[in-house]
Amino acid sequence: MSEAVARLRSLIEQQFPDALPPAHRTAEQVATGIAPLDAILPGGGFPRGKLSVWEPLGGAGAILRAACTAAVRQGERSAWLDGAHAVAGSYWVEGPLLLQPKSRTHALRAAEEVLRCGGFALLVLAGLDPQGTEMVRLTRAAREGGTALVALTDRTSLSSVRLSSRINPHGYRWRRTPFGEPAEARAARVQVRARSLGWNASTELTVPIMSHELRLSLESHLADRRGVSR
Repeated sequence: MSEAVARLRSLIEQQFPDALPPAHRTAEQVATGIAPLDAILPGGGFPRGKLSVWEPLGGAGAILRAACTAAVRQGERSAWLDGAHAVAGSYWVEGPLLLQPKSRTHALRAAEEVLRCGGFALLVLAGLDPQGTEMVRLTRAAREGGTALVALTDRTSLSSVRLSSRINPHGYRWRRTPFGEPAEARAARVQVRARSLGWNASTELTVPIMSHELRLSLESHLADRRGVSR
């Protein structure tokens, strides 16, 4: 934040001590840390205090997880709300807060509180797909708290930025066998398009593909009790 903006915020807070904090009007966008993606986003990142919608197609989850990590590295807070419980805790990177509420109602309440508190720069909603008034409440909470809200959904109402991505079927990089045959995918090319009012841009990213060995237990902190005599 520039010195002039900081002075302006201080004067506004002194003049109107009971008003909502003006962070969402003065703060810069939340950069994803991925230069080609930031270049196609209006303002160079996700807009604070507004809703961005990303259609849940190929590559979206990996790119948004990288954006959450980048926000933490920049000294801010980010959170990922996993409404479908699709993320295993042992595979989650350190830094961003991972939320896995027990029910849809709890997930919506948690998202609203995180957005309204103003302590997070970025919140990603995955596996939730808010509808109707639910999206209205979340968008309003994001505006009050100045948080950049990104929802993985194909419902684009109320969104200021719409993104879509798809994997280039001819853009995979493979680890090959001694006989030259493809054995394991190492990276993929993902085409990303960003659209907003008067804005339409696209780019192509290389996304690494990581494989994890399956554990015998569900989580790393749980003991494997199979075979133990009762």
